[in-house]
Amino acid sequence: MALNSFKNLLFAILFFVSVISFAQEKQTITIEYAGIAVSDPEIEDGALVFLRDESQQVHFVHKGVNMWCDKAIYYEDQDYIEAFSNVQMKQGDSINMVAKYLEYSGKTQLAFAQGDVVLTEPQSVLTTDKLHYDRTRQLAYYDTKGKVVRDSSGTITSQIGRYYMNAKKYQFTQDVVLVNPDYTLNTERLDFFPDNGHAYLFGPSTIVGEKSKIYTERGFYDTKTNIGHFQRNAKIDYENRTVIGDSLYFDRNKSFASATNNIKITDTINNSVVKGHYAEVWRDKDSIFITKRALAITVQERDSVYLHADTLMVTGKEENRITRAYYNARLYKSDLAGKADSIHVNHKTGLTQLINLSRFSSTDAFATKRKPALWNLGNQMTGDTIHLISNVETEKLDSLKVFNNAFLVSKDTISEDGYNQIKGQRLIGLFRDNELYNVDIIKNAETIRYMRNEANELIGIQKSKSGSINIQIIDKAIEEVIFKNQIDGNIFPEADFPRSGRRLRGFDWRGEERPMSVEDLFKDDPPLVLPKIQGLEDYVPPEDFIDDSAAERIEEAGKDTPNKPNKAARNLPKKTTVMPLKPKVKQVEESKEEKEKEGQ
Repeated sequence: MALNSFKNLLFAILFFVSVISFAQEKQTITIEYAGIAVSDPEIEDGALVFLRDESQQVHFVHKGVNMWCDKAIYYEDQDYIEAFSNVQMKQGDSINMVAKYLEYSGKTQLAFAQGDVVLTEPQSVLTTDKLHYDRTRQLAYYDTKGKVVRDSSGTITSQIGRYYMNAKKYQFTQDVVLVNPDYTLNTERLDFFPDNGHAYLFGPSTIVGEKSKIYTERGFYDTKTNIGHFQRNAKIDYENRTVIGDSLYFDRNKSFASATNNIKITDTINNSVVKGHYAEVWRDKDSIFITKRALAITVQERDSVYLHADTLMVTGKEENRITRAYYNARLYKSDLAGKADSIHVNHKTGLTQLINLSRFSSTDAFATKRKPALWNLGNQMTGDTIHLISNVETEKLDSLKVFNNAFLVSKDTISEDGYNQIKGQRLIGLFRDNELYNVDIIKNAETIRYMRNEANELIGIQKSKSGSINIQIIDKAIEEVIFKNQIDGNIFPEADFPRSGRRLRGFDWRGEERPMSVEDLFKDDPPLVLPKIQGLEDYVPPEDFIDDSAAERIEEAGKDTPNKPNKAARNLPKKTTVMPLKPKVKQVEESKEEKEKEGQ
């Protein structure tokens, strides 16, 4: 009998050791502490109920995760536990979660938390009503709306969210809103890295601050430095100015933005548009720098003005705005065109200056070609510097001044190589309804003029010199010429007037350089080579919380208890269908009036 008792004891010890070894190998849930442990047949056969005592909560562990609660039900055959009241789950020193209720499977390592769930990691705090957690993939998931709070970045809310613990990355979808003291971000999809504050935006997105509004359909924003990069229909609104381009860079702290490729900057206050392929915008300074096929359009009710150069700079507030165009600057409107090395426009006074840069000396063989030129209807005016004055209220030309080496040339209406020419030290012209009607040539005035009768028959060629000349122009033709302090002058029959004398000294007809359309402004530009924009990576749809690996684990967990419901399959999230992103359709077709207005 004693031998039998010894055998039973030895069997019990060996069985206990084998169970412990098996448990250690399987690493089932272990109860570290419980104040009270009882069985309850009403719950389920074999289930144990653990309650806390006055000293501490129920404490259980599984593969490095510690969990505490006031009450727990442990289903040993399925290695599944339910935790109630003041639940806490802690993984290492970085992840901590609290909730009112928790379910956890030791076989699948899937957890489900419900009721005031708070997940805390070093850089952020996630709160939601329901949270799913896959320890194998280190993935937390909610689909009942959640909120993530980060001190420096603000608060992020969304309907659906995922947190990848290994990558330290949040992935938010559906009704995503990031609220920061300086701005509010709305988007459809947001990938957020709490450690560095980097946010990646996908789909129609806006970032609205006190002084700016950004729209993009693919973008990056650094919530720590307030610097962003945006593509795909990207647009920045600065109060009365809108910037669009293929790629936009934005620095909120400096109130600075730059744009690359297919840029359009619209100023609603000054009714102007600037285009090009690289631009910098300083909001506080109200300044724009733009190059690469730069074009400024002053939109007027009847006839817009187009200004093109290698580089354009627009500076100053609307009440005192200055536009500078330099290097091969060209000006065009339907009844006026100009060309100079540099063009300077004061929008407040209506003064436009066409300037010959000093770097081109008078001894330069190409200096004559570099002189500013202005064309009005059939008249060409050149000189060292030209000032054009407009009435800022009526938007009509008022007057012009040509300083030094003034030259007025118009082609004779009939002869092939005949030109009416007037030159002097200075020229002052007056406009009526944008047509030149009065011209004064001051000091050392000379003229060669083809005289015709009412039948347009050539009477002769007039050549004269005087102190000054006054010219009256009617219907685009010289009607009357008045010589003051005339030195000499005569009218010669065409046959008696030598061809070698039919050009005044300094004559330079440049009609072939005159822009006849907006497109002509660019005809001398070198081929345009735009940089290729790399852009952000394409959007990768989020994976389902229950992927193939999780589904296999759930199925495997139920095999040990085939006659019981598989508890590991409880409270699983529904599979969500990720709808394709639907960007706003960019308006490509413009009305004919808009195209004509902007010169497209």
